[in-house]
Amino acid sequence: MIKDDKLILGGHEFHSRFILGSGKYNPELIHAAVKNAGAEIITLAVRRANSGTASILEHIPDGITLLPNTSGARTADEAVRIARLARELGCGDFVKVEVIRDSKYLLPDNQETIRATEMLAKEGFIVMPYMYPDLNAARDLEHAGAACIMPLGAPIGTNKGLCTREFIKILIEEIDLPIIVDAGIGRPSQACEAMEMGAAAVMANTAIATSGDIPAMAEAFKKAIEAGRTAYLSGLGRVVNGRASASSPLTGFLEQ
Repeated sequence: MIKDDKLILGGHEFHSRFILGSGKYNPELIHAAVKNAGAEIITLAVRRANSGTASILEHIPDGITLLPNTSGARTADEAVRIARLARELGCGDFVKVEVIRDSKYLLPDNQETIRATEMLAKEGFIVMPYMYPDLNAARDLEHAGAACIMPLGAPIGTNKGLCTREFIKILIEEIDLPIIVDAGIGRPSQACEAMEMGAAAVMANTAIATSGDIPAMAEAFKKAIEAGRTAYLSGLGRVVNGRASASSPLTGFLEQ
């Protein structure tokens, strides 16, 4: 990786560009995410953090930044209440805003997400909103005080990859905030592609949690994300359309 290439969110610096998403938690997954994938941020649902003896917080190492999400919120007001509860539980000021009314496809409600982002940003939260990739909504989130934009690559838990690729590219080009691809990333190659496009980071959970070898897959994601980021910073080679472009001389060598 190129030195001093840091991910900055709300004034906080991170070296890793892999974020462990919430969902299929177990101690092995958390250990692998930290040790093998190098995660410095781990997302958790507030209901898990507030579940007594079964709290997921018991398995998260010291030094890891907690990113509580508002999973279960169907309105902006509900998301704000969940975020405040997370802060009271000691989870800090980071919050991933998720407002989802659609129970079949689990698509985020962009308008309610914008409302929640504005309210929470005014209360000093570092807001990381999960959204359907739409340029106008992303601009509104930026103006509302978001610390980054987190467009979905595909519906949650599907492992289908970058189905919204072209829309994410537009956000990367037009929004002056880190773009973190969230949801749907199913393979290290897809994470690499997202980083090559210019994404600032990738969030994943299901792809690693459902793999045959969790530590090995976590490490594969780490390497893929680093490779994609390095390629992006290095400048990808040109693409030639409509014809070939010889890389070696085609004439002259037989005459010498």
